[in-house]
Amino acid sequence: MAWQTSRFLIDLSTPKVMGIVNITPDSFSDGGQHQTVSAALRHCERLIREGADILDLGGESSRPGSSPVPLEEELARMLPVVREAVKLGVPVSVDTYKPQVMRVVLDLGADIINDIWALRQAGAADPLDAFQVVASHPSCGVCLMHMHGEPRTMQLSPMEGDVLVQVRQFLEHRARQLRQAGVAANRIVIDPGIGFGKTVAQNFALLSRQRELLVSGCPLLVGWSRKSSLAAVCGQSLGCVAALDAKDRMVASVTAALLAVERGASIVRVHDVSETVQALRVLGAIR
Repeated sequence: MAWQTSRFLIDLSTPKVMGIVNITPDSFSDGGQHQTVSAALRHCERLIREGADILDLGGESSRPGSSPVPLEEELARMLPVVREAVKLGVPVSVDTYKPQVMRVVLDLGADIINDIWALRQAGAADPLDAFQVVASHPSCGVCLMHMHGEPRTMQLSPMEGDVLVQVRQFLEHRARQLRQAGVAANRIVIDPGIGFGKTVAQNFALLSRQRELLVSGCPLLVGWSRKSSLAAVCGQSLGCVAALDAKDRMVASVTAALLAVERGASIVRVHDVSETVQALRVLGAIR
């Protein structure tokens, strides 16, 4: 199995690590640390040295309670970094839902569009929509994620009922629509959207039953890194306030990534690249 992207055919016969690069002042884990162009590029280079197979650049936080970033501000954050990141020799993913941003970064050579809205957004003052941007591109990769609600309010009223069935049906529907629009199946991966409008119990149900998502035929990209659900179970079991802090969730994050790969994930999106790579090499050795 392989993931076709703009410049790379990514071999998914072994799990791949997608390193997170937040070019934001307010991301829940590392907001502000990589906000300048030079800091973001240094972080890109560090993640590659640590073993990242893919870089995922984001200019807008999607943490619970976050507000949308104006188009001009997101472009100002993203474009200088994308211009340089595409020269680093690894696939570059851009985490955005705005069609105007998608169009520009793809023109700059970005390989993948990673969209929390699964290509459901249109431009504010532009008839172009995200679906059309990806469908009209000859080869870019795309990740379709499930989100219940929207970032600002999604955790105020999370999902109800059988979460896995709803997530699977939504992602299958969106992937089918893309294929019907002419997008090759090997360009599409899906993401169940851990933490996006779901309770702690629902997130862990998605991990427990993750193999049921494989029936869609699309590779799975899963992002557990430093999520608050990990803090909820670790803080409860350890009775330690520090366990609730994002920076202290590395061990739990690596464990969740490993479990996700064991349950069929092809790509894991992580902050802690070196530690995740080490864990996956141990798993690879016993396989």
